[in-house]
Amino acid sequence: MGSTLCICSRGVITIENKRYLFIQKLGEGGFSYVDLVEGVHDGRFYALKRILCHDREDRKEALHEVEMHRLFNHPNILRLEGHCMMEKGPKWEAWLLLPFVRRGTLWNAVEALRDRNVFLSEEKILYILHGICLGLKAIHDQGYAHRDLKPTNVLLEDDDRPLLMDLGSMNHSRIEVNGNRQAMAVQSLGCVLYSMMFGEGPYDMIFQKGDSVALAVQNSISIPENNRYSPGLQSLLSSMMVVNHLDRPHISSILSQLEALHPIVDGQATTRI
Repeated sequence: MGSTLCICSRGVITIENKRYLFIQKLGEGGFSYVDLVEGVHDGRFYALKRILCHDREDRKEALHEVEMHRLFNHPNILRLEGHCMMEKGPKWEAWLLLPFVRRGTLWNAVEALRDRNVFLSEEKILYILHGICLGLKAIHDQGYAHRDLKPTNVLLEDDDRPLLMDLGSMNHSRIEVNGNRQAMAVQSLGCVLYSMMFGEGPYDMIFQKGDSVALAVQNSISIPENNRYSPGLQSLLSSMMVVNHLDRPHISSILSQLEALHPIVDGQATTRI
């Protein structure tokens, strides 16, 4: 656990013996808030995630997220810079200090392009998907599975390097990921790939029409015809979305296919979105 957090009247907080200035609010979710803060010691910006803990179970969940961040030191997984717990009467707040990623999420980038009727190049898709797969493989190699992989849970650095976030969604205990869990992750990865290729999720239109998504996922997806992508990339997408989870490729196989489609090297495919 981090050191005691103190809040000063001028918007200065201390986490693990370092001071940070509150700049502005960035967003909020159901039980958490994200603020932009600046390190007094280094002048860098950080994202401060504040998780509201109403009871002991909430606090346990928050500490689990901290534990998951500290378990991984990987270039495609969002790192934890520091944390602390603050008692507020009968409740607690967990404060997680994270890097501030200026560009936001993969979905932010896809949505901005879609609004201009522009789509990601195949080279860029392969680069981003490769990074996501490397992050997932690191998670699976530790015996865990990311249970909420989606474009809004992938951040993009300025060089298009993807960062997996929302590690709190991962299982509390170590699991065997060679079966159904990994197959579900691969299907979610396929949905992310579909979004990058076509600017929307494979089931978005079904949801908007009020039809059953639960029924839709029991059938093969339809890939739009006359699209701009290679048969190899379309085949990879189809393999990740097959109905029978036993027929979906493992992450290692997907990585091999990606590298066959377009060899990935450091510094490649870094043109800004």
